[in-house]
Amino acid sequence: MWGQQRPFPKPKPRLPVAEAPRPAIFTIPPHRAFADALVTGILAQFGKGRMAMARGTILLPNARAARAITDAFVRRSENGLLLPRLVAIGDPELDERTGAMLDSLEGDAIPPAIDPLRRQFLLARLIQQERAIERNAVDMAEAMRLAGELGRVLDQLHVEQVDPARLGKIDTGSLSHHWQTSLNQLGVILHRWPEELARIGCIDLADRRNRQLEAVASRWSDAPPTEFVIAAGIGTTAPAIAALLKTVAYLPQGQVVLAGFDATLPEEEWAAIVGDETNSAIETHPQFHLALLLHRMGIARGEVAAWRWGGGEGDARDSRSAALSRAMAPAKFTQAWADLKNPAQAFKGVHALELATPAEEAQAIAIALRESVEVAGQTAALVTPDRDLAGRVSALLERWGIEADDSAGQPLSTTTPGALLLALATAVVEKFAPVPLLALIKHPLVKKEERLVWLEGARALDLALRGPRPAEGLAGIAAFLLEGDDRTSKLRLAAVPAWQAIQALLAPIEAGFAVANPSLPHLMSTLREGLSALADDDIWSKQEGRTLADLLADIEAHGEEGPTDINPDALPQLLRHLLDAVPVRAVQGGHPRIAIWGLIEAQLQSAQLMILGGLNEGVWPALAAPDPWLAPAIRRELGLPSLERRIGLSAHDLAGAMGALHVLMTRAKRDARSPAIASRFWLRLDTMTGGLAKPPERYDLLARALDHSQTSRRASQPAPSPPVAERPKAISVTEVDTLKADPFAFYARKLLALAPLEAIDADPGPAWRGSLIHGVLEDWAKKHNYAAEMLPNLMTDALNTPGIHPLTRTLWEPRFLAAAAWIAANVAADRADGREPLLSEEKGTITIAGVTLACRSDRIDRVGAKGLAIVDYKTGTPPTAKMVEEGFARQLGLLALIAEKGGYAKAEGVAELFEYWSLARDTKTQGFGYRKSPTTGKNGLDPETFVADTLVKFEETVGAWLTGSEPFTAKLKPDYAYHDFDQLMRLEEWQGRDA
Repeated sequence: MWGQQRPFPKPKPRLPVAEAPRPAIFTIPPHRAFADALVTGILAQFGKGRMAMARGTILLPNARAARAITDAFVRRSENGLLLPRLVAIGDPELDERTGAMLDSLEGDAIPPAIDPLRRQFLLARLIQQERAIERNAVDMAEAMRLAGELGRVLDQLHVEQVDPARLGKIDTGSLSHHWQTSLNQLGVILHRWPEELARIGCIDLADRRNRQLEAVASRWSDAPPTEFVIAAGIGTTAPAIAALLKTVAYLPQGQVVLAGFDATLPEEEWAAIVGDETNSAIETHPQFHLALLLHRMGIARGEVAAWRWGGGEGDARDSRSAALSRAMAPAKFTQAWADLKNPAQAFKGVHALELATPAEEAQAIAIALRESVEVAGQTAALVTPDRDLAGRVSALLERWGIEADDSAGQPLSTTTPGALLLALATAVVEKFAPVPLLALIKHPLVKKEERLVWLEGARALDLALRGPRPAEGLAGIAAFLLEGDDRTSKLRLAAVPAWQAIQALLAPIEAGFAVANPSLPHLMSTLREGLSALADDDIWSKQEGRTLADLLADIEAHGEEGPTDINPDALPQLLRHLLDAVPVRAVQGGHPRIAIWGLIEAQLQSAQLMILGGLNEGVWPALAAPDPWLAPAIRRELGLPSLERRIGLSAHDLAGAMGALHVLMTRAKRDARSPAIASRFWLRLDTMTGGLAKPPERYDLLARALDHSQTSRRASQPAPSPPVAERPKAISVTEVDTLKADPFAFYARKLLALAPLEAIDADPGPAWRGSLIHGVLEDWAKKHNYAAEMLPNLMTDALNTPGIHPLTRTLWEPRFLAAAAWIAANVAADRADGREPLLSEEKGTITIAGVTLACRSDRIDRVGAKGLAIVDYKTGTPPTAKMVEEGFARQLGLLALIAEKGGYAKAEGVAELFEYWSLARDTKTQGFGYRKSPTTGKNGLDPETFVADTLVKFEETVGAWLTGSEPFTAKLKPDYAYHDFDQLMRLEEWQGRDA
């Protein structure tokens, strides 16, 4: 019942057979190239008279089909000819307008069609207004998305000639609250929409197409043209198009030529597809839309004749079309598969190939296309709805210098100008946070004239912005570079000159977005001027640049009519939505025998080798996109196509593409996220044939082998061993554990002068926390003599530095203040007990075993007459007793050793106390701050033994690697090693594996 849960209306009584004119309606089966067969028939009928051919008219579904027919005429013409008029009736799916010729035929003047983008803006404004009344506000990006979906609903209502007033007569009692709300809003908007159109003097594009087609059909009925009129390849079921096709079919020199109509279907299967009073129509069948079209034309299926030109019934692939028809049979008729004799034979020339991943699938397809180039005169095409797969294949073909003509194009958002616009909008609305800022300034279109100098500056800024996010805005970054933490002072200052040039370009854009209540045209004008400043005129060059310029001009022209609630934060999402909807197609000039087509582009076209790629469920056929405005039950009630009808169209596209001489079907067993399920079409063919044949060439093995090296060498555990004379003879206290646990990491840092980079926009880590706290404690000691009341203020001031992001400040200020209060209280208590701080953040050095040992001591206190207390601040958890027992975490012992051997000018004496002052949460008190000593506890060493044992272990360590010849082996003690140089040592290639 056509997905509308209604039987066909009863046909009108027909004239007696002797009086009834027979419609001239034909079909070209899938196994014959549609364009070539059509042109062959036209030339056979009308090609004798050159002017007769030029006066004829061919109606086609869209502009792409017109190009395909033009190419077919070129192939068939011998001495040249005058082409007939090729008129596209316009594709509603593509917002495509009808051919200009129909304007001259329509008679009465018809108002112009509203620009699709302008309509979307107007509808978005109405949606925002209605949602505001319902207290369900949406931002401008969501309003534009909903407007796009609403525009499709409007088009479907026009195409199916459904009066929007019927929405108000639908019983909504059985609908959920969500659908009732959507329907009410839709009703109000559709009531206001005609007023908007009348105000601007336009009508909807689909409405204008209907009026044009109806006017042409009426004129041709009253005064039939004397020249031939052929409607070819049109499968749209719209009532206005069906009426025009019916008129053409009954013209004296009119003909309708359908693509892929199956006249061989048994009557019972045809009845099942159509449906009846008790059974729904099968909209997912590839013949459904043609059956509906014939019904609306009032033509019986038996009146459709075979196109007798360009090939005959004896074609070797005729049996394939019949077998394909069997494979697509409704479910209850698939039992007949068991009675088929050798169904695989009918699919001779059709091969199927399953690959492991999308990358392998693309590589295999590229190899198959490359092979076709070697066959003289052979044409080959990839047909796929998967734009990612098409892009991969196109890129892989370039390795052989093959530029495939990808007629479906690519979304504007994925082109370099579109990506730069999105990067700029994202950077502005995120207040120039490091990640979007660096992505913007490193874009390949930015400053191409001075690219090398610009990139050097970008790299300097990249190094400076590593770590926690600075304060927002350009001013926040400038403040960070000038006043940031001491850890990165050299990197920060090195980036200042480059930042000044960057800031000068970005400041006008930031100012443009900072105005109160900005309009959308103002924001777009600001972005446009920013793009020109960043990329000069390069961004507006080539096809994609001109397309972007046109889109921005349209947005600026119509933006004032769009959403009234302008939130700049939603601008990137809005722009991505608009850019995704604009395809950019390369200028003609690709390889003459290799092409890449989408499903729409492949209609009416053919090649000797057709590769059908991406045959997975959800890709081919695609998942039905949900309609946010109309519930499925409402769509049935209104007589609109169901969301599943597109599956039947995808099946018809597959059937049309499988008519080629050679067919290769491919799919990947998984996609980027999870295992993939084979397309229902693939499974039907595979089940009916008992297994589709694999191609004779092992494209899968070739795909894996193409970039595979025959020789592979397993990485071994690195152990560089430089000469003793070249080994460093100086080491800091904090590097001793690294030398023992992971000598290779020490080698990389000291001998290779490498250092790990923090992540951009990283969470505040131990290094950042340690740098900030140690700086505060040093100022507290040296400038304020440990005054307890000053420490919280100093901590607050440090966190209020302009370069620190407010979120970081909010997160860490309570913890730091609590820790500061604990430190101040403990220092005051120790001083009251006679323990007096001596040194804070003091450098010390001594020479032991031929090596200079250096340190920077956090704090050393005087205990008694000549005793010393060694204190080390920890922002995290102190070392465990197990580490100390195994000879690691001896930092306090080394500090004591330096003090006892005169390494500090003002700290002479013998170490009696060793303490870690941790600022982390104490699990016992749940407060911040606690003390821990490595010389206490049941396994703790007494201070004298602790220092002596530390000296012995230090001499063993430096004697092995610094003054000795022991190799710097990677990960000797993995439990105590860091991960800074794991990638450099190729850790995962050897750790835990057999030799």
